[in-house]
Amino acid sequence: PALKIAFKSGSVMGLTVVAFGILGISINLAIFLDPTVLAGFGFGASSIALFARVGGGIFTKAADVGADLCGKVAFDLDEDDPRNPAVIADNVGDNVGDVAGMGADLFESYVGSIIACLTLAED
Repeated sequence: PALKIAFKSGSVMGLTVVAFGILGISINLAIFLDPTVLAGFGFGASSIALFARVGGGIFTKAADVGADLCGKVAFDLDEDDPRNPAVIADNVGDNVGDVAGMGADLFESYVGSIIACLTLAED
């Protein structure tokens, strides 16, 4: 069951990245009718990837420090002790950093490669 859940969630993330990339590029091409305008869309995708990665890292570090302070200092618990409620926030922070950050990086790479192909193919 764990492999099925992981595969389904990964496929949802992949399809969402592709859908948003194609949708954004198609809407920009339909509105502006000029492929050179898509460079701005590529810069926006890069900015999204940067801020998602930085935001995920900040949330991960903040949750990790909170879990350590709450568990180790206050109650003398281990780092990943399930009795420490801050461990849940720490795990959520790890997932945000891994999943959202990787999804944003994939979006940036996907959009960037399509824009590069359009730019090279343009006469």
